[in-house]
Amino acid sequence: MIVTPKWLYDRLGEVIVLDARFDLFDEKKGKQAYHAEHLPGALFIDMAEEMADKRIQGAGRHPLPSPEDMAQMFAKKGISKDSKVVIYDDQNGGIAAARAWWMLEFLGNNNAAILDGGIQAWKNSGYPTTDEVKPPDEARFDPHVKEDWLVTAEQVKNKLGSAVLVDSRSRERYQGEQEPLDPKAGHIPGALNFPWGGVLRQDGNWKTAEELVQHFAALPRDREVIVYCGSGISACPNVLALKRAGFKQVTLYAGSWSDWSSRSGYPVETGHPSQ
Repeated sequence: MIVTPKWLYDRLGEVIVLDARFDLFDEKKGKQAYHAEHLPGALFIDMAEEMADKRIQGAGRHPLPSPEDMAQMFAKKGISKDSKVVIYDDQNGGIAAARAWWMLEFLGNNNAAILDGGIQAWKNSGYPTTDEVKPPDEARFDPHVKEDWLVTAEQVKNKLGSAVLVDSRSRERYQGEQEPLDPKAGHIPGALNFPWGGVLRQDGNWKTAEELVQHFAALPRDREVIVYCGSGISACPNVLALKRAGFKQVTLYAGSWSDWSSRSGYPVETGHPSQ
């Protein structure tokens, strides 16, 4: 699930590399950065245009495309269900690389990984970048959807009190002290706050599986863990981290807080975390 720059460098040409850089407040910034420089052979994957379908109403700020649309999008990038794929961004997987990883896993591709440290770690290792863009050969992607990886708002509401909810946003947004993007401030009742950045070490690299076991030690392993964030992006590194830590029942609420907070009659809590 996590690979080093050296691992990737030694396998350039054997794996498909995706550049998923994205800025929530400037949706064109990632593509501009890609065209300025990227890893050799990397293809750009657009969080706003390809990993979300904004034609869908009532599903949060970055609604998931249908499985068929996801599979078609990956196929156009030369990716099949069996392709080996490494994804990077400039936030160690927290902005959009982990979302791409989750989408591939959801569709049945179990060969996707995140580049540890992102593009900065690649450059710090002395490896080359380029501005050359090569169009891919289209592939065929026959999805085998993992339905148990995804939950809706209605399902989350019905599972309040039984499932464990993990809120991946900052402590300030979780507590309702600030909300720069969504209709209401606060969190889903009963949710525990595990900001996604907690899966990283102080140097910005990913924690080991053993360190992640300790990080999530407060969570029970015999209950479903539902992970959410603002719009289903930064929840994905927590999903990946929980999987690495050995949790079996981990699901993504893709609509996340932007969906929940826009729904009439859906309860909201504010205040200090209960963990």
